[in-house]
Amino acid sequence: MQKERITLEKLTLDTLFNYSVETYADRNVVSKVAQTPIRYKEMAVLVDDLIDQLRLNGIKQGDKVALLSENMPHWGVAYFAITTMGAIVVPILPDFHASEVHHILQHAECKALFVSKRLIGIVEEEKPENIEFVIRLNDLELIEALSTQDTTKEILLKKGSEQLNRLKPNSAKAKESDDESVRIKEDDVATIIYTSGTTGSSKGVILTHKSLVFETIAAQSLVDITQDDRFLSILPLAHTLECTIGFLIPVLNGSCVYYIDKVPTPRVLIDAMSQVKPTFIVSVPLIIEKIFKSKVLSVFQKNWLIRFLYSIPFIRRFLHRIAGKKLLKTFGGELKFFGIGGAALSKQVETFLEEAKFPYAIGYGLTETAPLLAGASPGKTRIGSTGPALEGVELKIDESTAKDGEGEILARGPNVMQGYYKDPERTAEVLDEEGWFHTGDLGYFDEEGYLFISGRSKNVIVGSGGENIYPEQIESIVNENELVMDSLVFDDMGKLVARIHLDYEKIDARFEGLADSQIHEKIEVILEKLRVEANAKVSSFSRMMRFIEQKEPFVKTPTKKIKRYLYTNG
Repeated sequence: MQKERITLEKLTLDTLFNYSVETYADRNVVSKVAQTPIRYKEMAVLVDDLIDQLRLNGIKQGDKVALLSENMPHWGVAYFAITTMGAIVVPILPDFHASEVHHILQHAECKALFVSKRLIGIVEEEKPENIEFVIRLNDLELIEALSTQDTTKEILLKKGSEQLNRLKPNSAKAKESDDESVRIKEDDVATIIYTSGTTGSSKGVILTHKSLVFETIAAQSLVDITQDDRFLSILPLAHTLECTIGFLIPVLNGSCVYYIDKVPTPRVLIDAMSQVKPTFIVSVPLIIEKIFKSKVLSVFQKNWLIRFLYSIPFIRRFLHRIAGKKLLKTFGGELKFFGIGGAALSKQVETFLEEAKFPYAIGYGLTETAPLLAGASPGKTRIGSTGPALEGVELKIDESTAKDGEGEILARGPNVMQGYYKDPERTAEVLDEEGWFHTGDLGYFDEEGYLFISGRSKNVIVGSGGENIYPEQIESIVNENELVMDSLVFDDMGKLVARIHLDYEKIDARFEGLADSQIHEKIEVILEKLRVEANAKVSSFSRMMRFIEQKEPFVKTPTKKIKRYLYTNG
């Protein structure tokens, strides 16, 4: 039975937070794996006291406050403290280069910075002049103050244990009524998120309170989430995908989110899943694709007999079903939603997930759309599709670019960004006068409104006969081979060429004892064999002339898409 849908009187983050604190006060909200969780009412006290300290140090409604940290429970505390007091949060991805971090802090004119202990070195030696004070996120301690009230005295933020000894009922709501000057509107800016895209140009995406809360409420049309659900967070919270779907949505529904306090290696992930037994995980394709290759495909490629049996469709489906049950146990045994977004999912892997009856869900969106535009919940997916439009979102194909029903995808809805910060020219390029956001993605709809993505318009290669060639689709086929970790297809003077990053652990194991020169020769043979195999599976105009070994891993965006501009000839 579907639970009653949650509605809010106002689409603002303070309204959402107050609702959750009042509704789920004694429930757990955030925790590190194997540690004591923070309850909703405890988070409210932490948020209130943090707001007091931000105000004491001069932060007002509309000021920007940066948040630079790996995932941890206090990330959400800082996020809600900043946004519910009417300030603007600027989340920064923890794997950004120091120069990118400094650029964002200055470009966004941030007045304060929350930073984790691990990343504090980025700003310790050279702090931007506009940053007036820095707070260490791990213990919520003010480590550098430039308060105009007292520049000689450091003010320590109260530690969590001190605050939890004086819990106040409905403290978040009480705080709002205490300060009559703060009245957050739905169209007020909540966050500026700097993207790290495949084109090499970082842009500050302006999202309002309405954009984020609309997404959070609309997601209820896709899946039921309850107070008993457990989310395991494995993507960076500074990315909109994880922040909205892996944080705001569970908070609205009274769930608890668990964070891993170590580098998420396969072993660490497996241990975390066995402890948490998550019911929800939000992921990018690369994670499940790696699991499929290492845990599933490798088993079915062991010898010629198994490979032959695996090639027979009805036997393959049977083997996939067995493998799917084992995989569910690896994930803790209680998973009911494995959301995949941020990049295209391999057709080979999706076929496995469907045949294995694995509870996967597909979503499509961009940072500029907060992020979800379309999605299909477990059991309602279609191979190759991202699902229909999210409830309340309009999607259409730009008729001016359409060819046989396929063209650029346009989106309109409350979730669409206000624009790019301090960049009206690039904003005008993607937002038209009627409010349609031009996604830059090419696709088409089937008769039932399911969206299929062909590729990025900027990546399309025009063949000699005028054909549209989508490199992402070819790469998906190349990547099916167990020896391929990643590939990138591009145009080189009218010829299709691919860079191939191999699985060097398997290469080393296969050619153990050979000299480097001999291994190099073997790799050349493998690359040519891979090229011939891939060309047999693509259209004649999509065939590749040459495979080049890419020895180092490709540099990628946070959602694990290759930064193509670094490897192509323009």
